[in-house]
Amino acid sequence: MRLPYNGGMSEDNDTKLNLDVPEHLEYSDEHVWVDASVEPAMVGVTEYAVGQFGELVYVDLPEVGTQVEAGDEVAEFESSKAVTALVSPVAGTIRYVNSEAADDPSIVTGDPYGEGWIFKIELEDDEPDLLTADEYAKIVAQ
Repeated sequence: MRLPYNGGMSEDNDTKLNLDVPEHLEYSDEHVWVDASVEPAMVGVTEYAVGQFGELVYVDLPEVGTQVEAGDEVAEFESSKAVTALVSPVAGTIRYVNSEAADDPSIVTGDPYGEGWIFKIELEDDEPDLLTADEYAKIVAQ
């Protein structure tokens, strides 16, 4: 699904971006996506979040084997605008991290739903409290 989004610009500005909100993923209101259709589940940041970052200069990844709870800050992004924490939307054990994203943060901004994934996690909860693509699209459209 593509979502028209004005990037926080004023209503007077006709510049609109098309945000990708893949329907097979689930989302948190913290702009993090989860692909629970694969094991371990894959986690990354949404295209909306990437648009808020500006140019990413550094990605601090969690340690493999770390136990996390939903709501824990597990990674950090340093951009030209700010330092932002990634809040895990799910509980579990981190099994893999994307060291390529740490080496080259532009991978995250260039392909947030593919090569720009952040970590893979063995889920503790089979039914985490996440949003569907439609529910998430309504949040970012506001």
